[in-house]
Amino acid sequence: MTIKVSLIQHTPAFFDKEAIFSGMERTLESEAQKGADLIVFPESFIPGYPRGFSFGAKVGSRSEEGRDHYRDYHKSSVDLSTEDGKRLEEMARRHGVYLCVGLTEKVADNGSLYCSMVYICPDKGMLGTHRKIKPTASERVIWAEGDGSDLITCDTKLGRMGGLICWENYMPEARLAMYRKGVQLYIAPTADARDNWIASMQHIALEGRCFVLACNQYVEKKDIPEKYRSLLSPEPEVLCRGGSVIMSPMGEILAGPLWNKTGIVSAELDTDEITRSKLDFDVNGHYARPDIFHFDVKDQPDTV
Repeated sequence: MTIKVSLIQHTPAFFDKEAIFSGMERTLESEAQKGADLIVFPESFIPGYPRGFSFGAKVGSRSEEGRDHYRDYHKSSVDLSTEDGKRLEEMARRHGVYLCVGLTEKVADNGSLYCSMVYICPDKGMLGTHRKIKPTASERVIWAEGDGSDLITCDTKLGRMGGLICWENYMPEARLAMYRKGVQLYIAPTADARDNWIASMQHIALEGRCFVLACNQYVEKKDIPEKYRSLLSPEPEVLCRGGSVIMSPMGEILAGPLWNKTGIVSAELDTDEITRSKLDFDVNGHYARPDIFHFDVKDQPDTV
């Protein structure tokens, strides 16, 4: 089977959820008309990855201004149990595409935020949500830790989707949790725009014998609302240079990486390549040694 995937390396309308939803709608319409089956948006695309923000936090103290910034970020984040979730489902249904969206998720019964990725089917709606299990460095100020119970893969007519967010991909056990569930379309929303991120994605493709879809944003300082721009004075003009890329199960670059501009990285994937790649290496099969190694994940869910 051949499927078409599109990674959306756009600039979100920071802290403006309504504008982001409207932009996503236009993008989905355009990509669906071009034959896309799966469309991926990067880490915290809604309401934007807050690169350079401190939220007024230092060891031992927090500022009132920083609390105000957190309030603004919280208000513009996504509650999947409300119309926000229904709107994402309706987008997928209307345009007949699968969606994987990186977003900051808020939960009605607490004040915490999570860095999440959601999988949406055009027919069944929300398939599942994964919350980042280890926010990186200062991300821990604004994002709580997922508990790992949603280290999911989703069985779809395109193949088995799963993945990890940004530096979760450097956690060997988290990757293995994905491999153990037979992931075929490994999705990696990220905010990492370093050259060596591409090498990591190539390694995962080779290790997991899966397609890797790594999607990032392109952001310049001028894209940040003016009221927050002064916070970013030490930062370079280009805050995130992108680097979205698609890898084959043999670690070959199929499309991208796209640097220093907005755009869409697309490729047609022959899913037979997954089986072909396992002739000489299968992390879940003949290269696994259960007689030597034991692997267990607490509360590991079934495939959804």
